[in-house]
Amino acid sequence: MRIAALLFGLSVPLVLAAALAAEPKAELDPALPYQAKRSDPVTYDVDFSVVVTPPYHTKVLKVWLPLPQTDAGQEVTEGELSAFPTAVKPKIGAEEVYGNKFAYFEFDHPEGAQVIRHTFKVKVWELRWDVDPAKVAAVEKWPATFDPYLRSDRAVVVDDRFREVAAKIVPQKRGEARDLAAVFAWVQDHMKYDHTHASLQASAEFALKEGRGHCSDYHGLCAALGRSLGYPTRIAYGLNPFPKNSPSHCKLEAFLPPYGWVSFDVAETQRFLADIKKDDKLDAKAKDELLAAANERFLRGFRDNTWFVQTKGTDYDLAPPAKRRVAVVRTAYVEADGVALPDPDPANPDKREFAWMTVHKYTADKEVPYPFKDRSGLTKK
Repeated sequence: MRIAALLFGLSVPLVLAAALAAEPKAELDPALPYQAKRSDPVTYDVDFSVVVTPPYHTKVLKVWLPLPQTDAGQEVTEGELSAFPTAVKPKIGAEEVYGNKFAYFEFDHPEGAQVIRHTFKVKVWELRWDVDPAKVAAVEKWPATFDPYLRSDRAVVVDDRFREVAAKIVPQKRGEARDLAAVFAWVQDHMKYDHTHASLQASAEFALKEGRGHCSDYHGLCAALGRSLGYPTRIAYGLNPFPKNSPSHCKLEAFLPPYGWVSFDVAETQRFLADIKKDDKLDAKAKDELLAAANERFLRGFRDNTWFVQTKGTDYDLAPPAKRRVAVVRTAYVEADGVALPDPDPANPDKREFAWMTVHKYTADKEVPYPFKDRSGLTKK
C-alpha cells in the first residue's frame, strides 16, 4: 500500500511533465526551418532569362540574379547559368544579413542587349501551419538575432506614424496571432490592389500614404505595422511558375513561436475574397461558407505550391555589394556604370519601354490549380 501510495503521489507530476514535454517548444531562432505540414509536391522545370538593354556606350554593366535555395518548403536542383552573346562566367555569393544567394555577372563595354539565362528544377510543397492563436507563445524580449526583423529600414519603416496606426488597430494586445489578424484585416480594408500605381519596393510609406499598390506594398505595410507592435516580420520574394506578365510575387512572413516563420498572403487573399463576394452564382449561405473557409486557411498560415521563394528580407547589401543597398530584389538587380536601372513593371499598360525584362517558361510535372482562384482547395484540411 505504501508503494502504491507513493506511486500515486508521483503520478500527477509525472503526467504533468509528460504533457509539458509533448507541447511544441517555442524555439526563438530566426534560422529555424519552416515548421509547417508539407503536402502536394509539384516539380517545375524552370527556364528563366533576363534580357538587359544597357544605355548606349555603357562601360560596365552589372547584373545580380537571385538564386532560389533549398529549404523546408522547396528543393532546388541547379541546372546552368549562362550569358549571351557575351560569355561571362558569374560569381556566386551570399549576402550576410539574410543569406540571400546571387549570381553576379559583370560585362565590360557591352554592345547591345545581353541575355542571362538560368535553368533549374524546383520541387515545391504546399505548406500549412495550422496556427492556433491560443498556442502562440508571448515573448517578453526577442533575442538580438531577430533585430533585422524588428528594425526600421528603407522599405519596412517603423516610426511614430506607424506606431500610431498600429496602436489604433490594436489598442490592447491580445497575443501575436490575434494582433496580426487585426492588422491584416485593417490593411485589407484600407488598401486597393493597383499594379499601375505601386512602389515595386515593398514600401510601407508608399502604402500608408497612397492606400494602394501591389503585393509588396501590402506586405511592406503589414510588416511595418507588425514590427510597430513588437513582432518580427519579413518580406519573402519569389516567383509564380505559371504564365503571367510579371512572374514575381511576394508574401509576408511573421515569426509566431512555436510555429516559427509563418507565411501569409494578404494581397492575394483580399482579391480571392473579393471574387467570392461578387460571384452572383452563389447564394448568401454558400458565400459565407467560402469566405469563412478562405479566411481560416489564410489566418492559420498557408503557402501554396504555385510559388517558390528567391529572397527574404529588406534593405540589404548585395553580394558583391552594389552601388547602394537594395530595398528588395524581385527578379534581378541591374546597374549600368553605377546607376541602377529601374525595375520593369510589365503589368502597367502605360509603360512602353524597359531597360530589362524577364523571359520565363515553367513546365510542371502535373496540373496544379492556383489556390487563390480555385475554390476546391478551401475544403481541404
